[in-house]
Amino acid sequence: MGRRNGCRFDILLSVRSLPILFGSLLISGACLLALAQATPPGAQNTPAAAAVAATPGSAQQPSASPVFPRNGLNIVVLDPAHGGTDQGARGTEGITESDEVLQFAAATKKALEAQGFQVLSTREGNDNPSFDDRSARANAQRGAVFISLHIASTGLTGTARVYVEPEVPPSATISGLIPWDRAQVPFQGLSRKLGDLVQVELARRFKGSPDTLQTAPVRQLRTTAAPAIAVEISSVSVQNRGDLETMVPGVADAIARGVVAFRPSYVLPTIAVPGGSVQP
Repeated sequence: MGRRNGCRFDILLSVRSLPILFGSLLISGACLLALAQATPPGAQNTPAAAAVAATPGSAQQPSASPVFPRNGLNIVVLDPAHGGTDQGARGTEGITESDEVLQFAAATKKALEAQGFQVLSTREGNDNPSFDDRSARANAQRGAVFISLHIASTGLTGTARVYVEPEVPPSATISGLIPWDRAQVPFQGLSRKLGDLVQVELARRFKGSPDTLQTAPVRQLRTTAAPAIAVEISSVSVQNRGDLETMVPGVADAIARGVVAFRPSYVLPTIAVPGGSVQP
């Protein structure tokens, strides 16, 4: 359950529709317009966005020829953590996570675009979208992964690590609907694959970084119906801001290379549905 623009809406993820829309949203009619207005630039022509934004009787204009193939991994949603009044981790030298992480996000976006990906961001300024709004940005896309960027307050300076959600057994209600807060469950295997590949690239560039990914309950990952990871850099506690900023190009390149390596593995999960059948 959530609230946007004063509207109340209930959200459930349909198991039957996951293979088509990567976690399409069943939303009360009163909030269709509000959600359509929140769709990021460039996402209006995606199948999922069209399903949400269309209203009865509206005329659908033919979309331009797509830049990316219809199937496979085309979109990366970057999530610079925190923002607004939530500064995240804070260092003794006045360094704040919410500000510094925007530099990492901007460089990562350029590196991914150079590899042919469309990149969307959950925020680009000093705002603070809700956890559900961040997840919904990825859930509204087709052929997307979600990467949340963080800067720690502790840890060995000059290192970086990848987190994924701890594994939980899949389950669904008798109606075949997956609860919103378990949206990540069908994608756990893909998330680990993506995380492993990105962590390998980070370890190559930043001595002291772990060789394997970590698990932690990162809130915005749990409600994301797509392969999803969090990348955490250490740390805001540096004495010189430049020591942190020198990591920006390496982190961006590592993420981009990891996503490129993951691309051939990107397939929709097979999900059991009521009656014993499965959906690819």
